[in-house]
Amino acid sequence: MRPYLKFLSELAENNHKEWMDANKKWYLECKEEFLEDVGVILKGLAEWEPAFEAFKPKDCVFRQNRDVRFSANKDPYKTNFAAYFSPKGKKSEGPGYYLHVQLGQSFIGGGIWMPQGETLKKNRKEIDYSGGELKKIEDEKDFKKTFGEIQGEKLKTSPRDFEADHEYIEYLKLKSFTVTTALKDKEIESGQFIQLALSGFRTMRPFQDFLTKAVEDVEDGSGIL
Repeated sequence: MRPYLKFLSELAENNHKEWMDANKKWYLECKEEFLEDVGVILKGLAEWEPAFEAFKPKDCVFRQNRDVRFSANKDPYKTNFAAYFSPKGKKSEGPGYYLHVQLGQSFIGGGIWMPQGETLKKNRKEIDYSGGELKKIEDEKDFKKTFGEIQGEKLKTSPRDFEADHEYIEYLKLKSFTVTTALKDKEIESGQFIQLALSGFRTMRPFQDFLTKAVEDVEDGSGIL
């Protein structure tokens, strides 16, 4: 049984340095096991994306400490464990796969969250020319069953350079391009989440490929822009 949720629940109730210092051994044990599980996911991802063979689990896992400099919430620690798997690393603006472990709020997801202006523009151009491909991906049976619809905060009106009656205007309005599906606490505790994550990531692969193409076609000079 994974110890994550018990630890994270206690941390949420005692989110201060004194408690963390007193429970450092417990935290390190949980962190080490999470790194091992992330390693298993990396190995699975590498079966269809060789770039992941070069990554170590620590390259994908987020720090537990929160950046409180510009936040009203001054709690020093995150109350979740999380990992992000992108072929070009955590800081890449390209798409990636995400794992979030938290009591009652665990999920997997993927895509691009709040891309910067140029990357957002590239994705909208790809949708403009190949929106039918994205619609086909979203409508695929397993994708729809697992993730529902492509999500993200939307503009209230059509973005600049696109008509309001564009066939794919609802995709073009998106400011993020993401999909998610929830994981149950019992799936985290039993370790079943590892295979569920890999299965979900494989299902979303065509979506990731579409977003990757949008970015890389322009970066390598083969795109329209």
